[in-house]
This record gives sequence, structure tokens and C-alpha cells, in this order.
Amino acid sequence: MNPANSDKPFAALRLRPEMSRGRRYPELAHPYRTEFQRDRDRVIHARAFRRLENKTQVFPAGVSDHFRNRLTHTMEVAQIARTVAATLGVDEDLTETLALVHDIGHPPFAHAGEDELRRQMERFGETFDHNLHGLRIVESFEARYARFPGLNLTFEVREGIVKHSRDLTPGESPELDAYLPEQRPPIEAQIIDLADEVAYNTADLDDAYSAGFFTIDEVRGAVPAFSDIWEAVEMQFPGAEERVQFLETLRQVINLLVSGLLDGTANAIQAAGVATVEEVRRHPRRLVGLTESAAATGRELKRFLHRRVYNSEELLRERHRSVRMIAELFAYYEANPDRLPSLYRDQAEEGHSHRVICSYIAGMTDGYCQRIYNELLA
Repeated sequence: MNPANSDKPFAALRLRPEMSRGRRYPELAHPYRTEFQRDRDRVIHARAFRRLENKTQVFPAGVSDHFRNRLTHTMEVAQIARTVAATLGVDEDLTETLALVHDIGHPPFAHAGEDELRRQMERFGETFDHNLHGLRIVESFEARYARFPGLNLTFEVREGIVKHSRDLTPGESPELDAYLPEQRPPIEAQIIDLADEVAYNTADLDDAYSAGFFTIDEVRGAVPAFSDIWEAVEMQFPGAEERVQFLETLRQVINLLVSGLLDGTANAIQAAGVATVEEVRRHPRRLVGLTESAAATGRELKRFLHRRVYNSEELLRERHRSVRMIAELFAYYEANPDRLPSLYRDQAEEGHSHRVICSYIAGMTDGYCQRIYNELLA
């Protein structure tokens, strides 16, 4: 697929706002915003969205003012996802909304925080999943409107929150049965997971290079596509400093991956022969995907980042510290539910206090979690 020669090639697969299954609580149409534009604006104004600014992406706060946090990462995912949607011809506003909301349920301290909350909930025969927590945030925890709980987002956005990264299994959860577990999500939702992957693979490489986790020669040896692009950049800009050459190379790696996402998706759609949104939903497999060469580059980047960054001694030490903090806070509130804030305390008194404690900790920013820990346990 050549985006320059494309004119909305798959517009027939666009989930238009007027096709929406609507909101849980009916509302009058807005005079100049579509339903998906309204959803986007509600997400941006949500407190949970603002809290992403103080939630870790990979590197904890204080290492550098330039590194990504969960909010800036979300913005980069939205930029990539909207570009892909626009080029394919599907709904840009729905895609952008799903990108903006995709991490709204993330707890503090990145995936280490999620893993620890999952371990805590497993003691009660339950689990923690940031996508399901994100659904609960937009359906009930956000309290901004007098006429209904939550944000009252359209069905398609709520469905995309729980299905953007995986298909559901019918019967796996009564809470999810309403979201068509037997069907694939629309193209707009399918875009998000791979846009997320492109964003974090390249952004984490950028931040880790700035932090001195590896040399150019090391990443060149691990990722052939990066090496090929680096060589061309060196020839084109021989006098540029290494940092600038790195950024030029990284920019072209992003372009390679996004182009691979567009081509892979176009090939899959054409091979499947789908012509409507409902045919996309009924198709046995997802249609958004990378070409094999782009997918191989993505896997090589991911392996390199796991080896040299995510499993580095520095980040493992930080991970152990944050995991211990969450575990100790969870145990403290189990023993002292009266120390929860009043709203959560009232809910805990009604039963299932472990769920209330989990939700409270999951909503914390990194900084707030640290402050509460220092007040109660340090």
C-alpha cells in the first residue's frame, strides 16, 4: 500500500458515528460535535486521564525531565493511531479516542504495579487487569455529570477499552458479556494495540539511549533494520553529532514500522475480502497487522529492550522498590480499612474490601503512592 496514492482505500469499513450502538444513558445529539468527538473530549477532561502525567511509562520520575510518562506515551500512541486511521479511511475520532483512553486504567509504577495488584487479587481468587479497570473508571468511578455515573461513553469506545489488545472469550466475565465477546472489534479498535507497540518500542529506545543504557553499535548489532538506516543516515549527514544521527535513524524506524502496519493491514483486508464493518466483526481473525519484515523488526527491538533496558539492574531495583511499596500498602489497608478515604471506606464496609483497596491503589499516581506510603509506613 502506498499512502501517497491512496484515497481512503477502506472507507467502507469505517465505523461512522451514526452507526454507534449509542450510550448507556441516552443523550441529545450535540449541535456540532459527533458522538466520538464528544467521547474524546470527555476522556481528555477526566481526572483519571490527567493522572497519567504522574504515572511511570518505563523510567521513574526524577531520572530525567525529558523521558516519557504514561501521558506523553498516550499522546504518541494517539498520533500514530490517528495517522493510520486517516490513511486507511476509517474513523479518526473513534481511533483517537481509543488511543487516548487505552491506558487510563493503568496503576502506578507501570507494569510492575499491575503485576503486583494482580498477585494481591489472586489471593482472593480474583485478578487485576488495567483494561477492565479502565472500563470501570469510565463507567462509574469518574463522577462529573449529574444525570449519570461515569462518562457515559458510546458502546464502541467502551468495547474498545476491553478489546483493543485481545479478543474476549464468551462467558469469561459477566461484566464483559455485553461487549460482543464472540466478535472482533472494528478496525478502529484493532489499530490501537499495534500503534501502542510502535510507540513504546521506539520511545523506550529513545529514552534508554539518552540514559546511556546501550551504545549505537550494540543496537545496530541487534536490529538489522536500525543498522541499515543508521548507515544511510551517516552517509547523508556525516557531520551531525551522534545524538542527531540517532534521532534521524529513529524517525525512519518509526516510519518503517507505521508503513509496515499500513501495508500489512491493507494486505489482510484485501485477502479477507471484507466490505462492511459487520464483516470485519464476524471475521475469524483480526485484520490489523504488520508485514512480516516490520513485525520482525518489532520483535528484534523488543528483545533488545528486554535484554538491555527492562531487565537492567537499575530498573529491576526500582521495580522491586515499587512492588514492595504496593504490597505493604495493600496489607496496611486490609488491616486498617478505617484509614481509607471516606468514599472508599464506606464502600469497604459494604463488603469485598480487597476490591476497594485494589481500586484505590490502582487510581494512585506514582507520587501520591509514595506520599501515602511515607505517611503510613515509612
